[in-house]
Amino acid sequence: MQQTETDYLIVGAGASGMAFADSLLTSTDTELLLVDQRHAPGGHWLDAYPFVRLHQPSAYYGVNSLPLGADRIDEQGINAGFYERASGAELCSYYQQVLDSCFLPSGRLRFAGCHRYLGLEDGTHRLQSVLTGKQLAVRVRRKLIDATYTEAAIPATTPPPFEVDQSATVLTPSELVHCANSGGGFTVLGAGKTAMDTCQWLLDQGVPPDDICWVRPRDGWFVERTYTQPLTLAGHMMAFQAASIEAAADARSPLDYALRLEAAGMFQRLDQNTDPVVYRGATLARGELEALRSIEQVIRGERVLGVMGSGLQLEYSRARANRDRVYINCTAAGLSGAPARPIFERDRITVQFSTIGVTPWSAAVLGQVEALDLPLAEKNALCPPLQRTGLLLGQLDILARGMPAEMKRRGVEPLDRWMSESRLNAGRAIPSHMDRPDVQQAFQRVRQRYREAVENLHRLIAAPTGSG
Repeated sequence: MQQTETDYLIVGAGASGMAFADSLLTSTDTELLLVDQRHAPGGHWLDAYPFVRLHQPSAYYGVNSLPLGADRIDEQGINAGFYERASGAELCSYYQQVLDSCFLPSGRLRFAGCHRYLGLEDGTHRLQSVLTGKQLAVRVRRKLIDATYTEAAIPATTPPPFEVDQSATVLTPSELVHCANSGGGFTVLGAGKTAMDTCQWLLDQGVPPDDICWVRPRDGWFVERTYTQPLTLAGHMMAFQAASIEAAADARSPLDYALRLEAAGMFQRLDQNTDPVVYRGATLARGELEALRSIEQVIRGERVLGVMGSGLQLEYSRARANRDRVYINCTAAGLSGAPARPIFERDRITVQFSTIGVTPWSAAVLGQVEALDLPLAEKNALCPPLQRTGLLLGQLDILARGMPAEMKRRGVEPLDRWMSESRLNAGRAIPSHMDRPDVQQAFQRVRQRYREAVENLHRLIAAPTGSG
């Protein structure tokens, strides 16, 4: 068996693994072995549907060392007025560029694509080629980095969680783009970002809203995209922070928190008559919201148990349809259901969400904390695992524990300096807007209500009757 050694063995070359590796490469002189069972870096983006895009700006996605996109504000289309959002193809190309132009030239990172991690045996970690079956023994001098623990589940790689009759046409979003004429219309199964993207794509291709049926087991809350914009538009983000702090301080329930942000124009929902309990951080421009609301054939509150040639078998009913109808499965869970565990251990780091923000930012912060010469307990205090349940109540828990952790990280001078300069920090441009009275006022609102908000959030989380 071939053998090798490295300081850090990073399992998973998706958004988390790449951002973590970038932090270590730029802040330490260690050697890294980056492993993925896919042939290239990029994680689930390599398997995603062709029309997928980020729902947040490219400006704060990817790795810290290399910009993604040109920080351009779109002038046309449904994203007009907002910073560009990379497509799936652009993301795959970007991660390959990171590997080729940043990682490999360092001479301190090796990439082992098409290799599966088997585990630890006799003091060495074992990898296996998915092509040849040959194994590689890796002696790790410092730590194993598990960047797959919270890997997302997507329809392209996840079997349908319901029965499918042979006479029914059930496609993934990836297969939809090759679909021939469907005289029977389309039924979209699922309520998350993938389902929204699929509905929007169908509408963009000229499919009449009346030819689309949408099965939404649970509706969600979405952030109005204005309030997630960076750089020249970052003042809106400060306004969102202030409104969120005030809502957290005054809310009587998770739903009340969401309703307060909706009243401020910052939270949105598809159906005004439905009180969602789901929140996954997705964003929607107002134009997207109105387009999606044009789909009036909506089945709410029921899971799909089976797809038959004659229609759907639902949790509480049946929905009949002609045999030419095409069903698009968008029901993969997305967020990982893995339980939270300590991130930093003596010989292992389990990458999980530890910041309020998107995946790369969280992973990059973990890499930067690992680069500091700090005791293990202090690292875990700076980076508590924040489990993303996909529920509104879970988001309140993230805020309650994530905001104090952010304050602790700001108290570590080298970490604070790095965070203030990092391109992955969505709010890094806020200080440049502090000459604006509205931003100054928002900052004062945050300071005045911060402690009250954290205390009330903990009460809401502990309340047994809390909805969401």
